[in-house]
Amino acid sequence: MTSALTHGIKVTVTSQYVPQQSSPQGKRYVFAYTVKIQNEGSTAAQLKTRHWIITDGNGKVEEVRGPGVVGQQPLLRPGEQFEYTSGCVLETPRGSMRGSYQMFRQDGSSFDAQIAPFSLALPYSLN
Repeated sequence: MTSALTHGIKVTVTSQYVPQQSSPQGKRYVFAYTVKIQNEGSTAAQLKTRHWIITDGNGKVEEVRGPGVVGQQPLLRPGEQFEYTSGCVLETPRGSMRGSYQMFRQDGSSFDAQIAPFSLALPYSLN
């Protein structure tokens, strides 16, 4: 589990390997990750866009940008949180992800809430 705190927005991520959807022979490794976004600040903020940087075990980098998360653009008031689970597919048994969410305040200001790097790895490939 990794977490980062930016301007009162705390992003925590846990990841896991999904063997049922993976096919190592076909170089298909599926990982699920659960993200919890908490507003620990004193001002509401709305998640508008996401930016992911996904790196596989061979160093291949893929960037993903888009509106919201899982089809939503949650508004988080102070003390509120939003949690969702998504996934990614790698060609290698290990990799990592990091990124940011672009957050908007009601006063018109915006900032990038950081997503700390986290690893994607088969349970037995960490040692």
